Amino acid sequence: MALYEHVFLVRQDLTQQQVDQVTEQYKAVIEAQGGKIGRVEQWGLRPLAYRIKKNRKAYYTLMNIDAPGAAMAEMERQMGINEDILRFLTLRVEELNDTPSPIMSRRDRDDRFRDRDEEKPRRPRRPRSDSRNTDNAADKGE
Repeated sequence: MALYEHVFLVRQDLTQQQVDQVTEQYKAVIEAQGGKIGRVEQWGLRPLAYRIKKNRKAYYTLMNIDAPGAAMAEMERQMGINEDILRFLTLRVEELNDTPSPIMSRRDRDDRFRDRDEEKPRRPRRPRSDSRNTDNAADKGE
């Protein structure tokens, strides 16, 4: 059996529960054909570089798959028919990587920074002085 990384994009107007159902549906297709699903990463709702079928955002999902080529062909055939799937990409790889993808690493890092920034108390803003207005009046000769 061959090793694959498969990424697919789901329409933005679906709920997270519906996205999970779509993912489970395709996991079942692979397992029925004798394949195995390794890791599944939900990258969440992300903006698209350009509109696809009138959508500006999509839910991204990455799946590591160990399956025969026929199972992948069947899954891709069903994804092509499904209206909820905007795009998909399958790459054959030499080995599956168990570490988090760069997208997940960046999200985790951004979350850490966001949490750290929320802990800091904000300094109150200094009120603007009216010296600007008086300087302008003096410049005009008033």
